[in-house]
Amino acid sequence: MNTGGMSTKATMSMMWVFVILNMMYADVVSLMDPTSAIRTRMVGTPLSPGLLLVGALLMETAIAMVILTRLLPYRVNRWVTLVVAAVNIVAVVTGGHGLYYVFFAAVEVLSMLLIVWLAWQRPAPEPTS
Repeated sequence: MNTGGMSTKATMSMMWVFVILNMMYADVVSLMDPTSAIRTRMVGTPLSPGLLLVGALLMETAIAMVILTRLLPYRVNRWVTLVVAAVNIVAVVTGGHGLYYVFFAAVEVLSMLLIVWLAWQRPAPEPTS
């Protein structure tokens, strides 16, 4: 895949930023939807601190991948990318409703699948002597 002259690591890192921005904006739009679970929680019964922590940890996995993609060794990077993308894909697919959310979810899932594909297509680094 032609990445416009950027390294695969840089492309993957940039793709994680793209995913995160889409996740955040999907949540912002959800706050405008009177039938969304996010808005219902904001104006109704608040979420427990434990559930808020789980949500924060989940979001942090994607945020951390912006840097980890560039720092982790080759093999570790591949597996961490696969695991973090899989967990986030499940969260995105089960996270909302409405046409706007389906649109954002499709963009996010396709982007994360591209990130996984890039991680697995990236050639192993040459051994240093």
